[in-house]
Amino acid sequence: MPGEGKYAEERRRWIASRRNAGEDPYPNDFRRTDLAASLRDDAGGMDREALEVCSRSVRVAGRVIGKREMGATGFATLRDMSGDIQLMVGAAFTGKASLDSFARVDAGDIVGVEGGLTRTRTGELTVRVVKMALLVKSLRPLPKEFYGLKDIEQRYRKRYLDLILNPGSKAVFQQRARIISSIRRFFDQRDFIEVETPMMQQLPGGAAARPFVTHHNALGVDLYLRVAPELYLKRLVVGGMEQVYEINRNFRNEGVSTKHNPEFTMLEFYRAYANHDDLMAFTEELLRAVCKDVKASARFEYQGLQCDLSQPFERLTMDEALLRHNRDLDEGALRNPQRLAEYAAARGVAGAASLENGVLRLALFEKTVEHELRQPTFVTSFPLAVSPLARPSDARPDTVDRFELYIAGIEIANGFSELNDADDQRRRLQHQAAVKTAGDDEAMYYDGDYIEALEHGLPPTAGEGIGIDRLVMLLTDSASIRDVILFPQMRPK
Repeated sequence: MPGEGKYAEERRRWIASRRNAGEDPYPNDFRRTDLAASLRDDAGGMDREALEVCSRSVRVAGRVIGKREMGATGFATLRDMSGDIQLMVGAAFTGKASLDSFARVDAGDIVGVEGGLTRTRTGELTVRVVKMALLVKSLRPLPKEFYGLKDIEQRYRKRYLDLILNPGSKAVFQQRARIISSIRRFFDQRDFIEVETPMMQQLPGGAAARPFVTHHNALGVDLYLRVAPELYLKRLVVGGMEQVYEINRNFRNEGVSTKHNPEFTMLEFYRAYANHDDLMAFTEELLRAVCKDVKASARFEYQGLQCDLSQPFERLTMDEALLRHNRDLDEGALRNPQRLAEYAAARGVAGAASLENGVLRLALFEKTVEHELRQPTFVTSFPLAVSPLARPSDARPDTVDRFELYIAGIEIANGFSELNDADDQRRRLQHQAAVKTAGDDEAMYYDGDYIEALEHGLPPTAGEGIGIDRLVMLLTDSASIRDVILFPQMRPK
């Protein structure tokens, strides 16, 4: 095969010779009974004598990560799904056929072994191999220069090698699975129903984002990969499913960064007869519970920052946050479109002079404030102009009952009291459609069926989305979203 080189050619010849001798080079008759981690746990503090008196026979299987010869004795490191364990072979205790198998084993091969437990002089738990079977001959060698930041792109492109060679990467994804399981338990215990909504939609809605487009041949229509499940989940609340959640895949045709991947995972949930204040308290409870579940503490470290979820999260309105982190900005400028535009332009906000006041305030917030919110902080009272699905505030109608949660300068959650006035929602979506027609690719489509659902009556409801990938970044101390997505999108070579 192209690019394999002499190494693979030699191994293919060996496989062919085995077939010619009537042997199966890919046997499937070995059954393991033990994992490396369970053997370590069972052995505990037992010394060599105790282990050998026990005379327990074990059967383990996995990939050989390293191999070395020490005189008449050979050693190898076997890695299975639970971790590593050392293998030892020798003429005094290993059968000849198994010694021959060991001689043919290279790093990267998959083997199954049977034997008893012992400890070496250094105290390392070891399987003294009696029988060995070569189950899969690796045609390609494991890369020797795989570790280190210089190979970071290779690790993303060939995640299977990353998982084979870097136990830390595997631990991140094991932790990710535990985080998602903990979230599910939290919602299930509070009588939420987990649901599934369409990934392919005739109209994408629920977020301001550019969608991916596909085509359904049988129906003869273009469909969109969902940017959010929001409008379908609220249809379910209309239908009487008053507490629903979905751990969903979303697709947004946007840029890639350490915090953005075009395909990402989000938790989205809706609760009838609740408002945005209720959800902020609920979110604190959720994140504390998950953090304690997976880290045994409500405190964690992220990129050198000590984050504390044990205390009540700070709450700031957007205007308060703008004034706190822009010392030379005053309330008068926030209300004066010309002064605010000049201020924002001086701080690098693109197109500041042409932005409506509410849109401009959000752009200035994203430019100057987001990265400053280190400890858990809810930012509330978003401008109505940037929140087309949220309920207007009773106290200040140009804002909405909406919040975003920031931890370590990263947006983790977005939630609000839902707009259930069908006529108001119609007007807002019509405005979004007009903005889209004028050239804004991220504006929302007009969804007449969703308006019809609201006309049947959506109870007072609050909803929220939490970025699973970003939450996993925080709880695993991962600098990039690509570190917590098994197969992130990469530019083709």
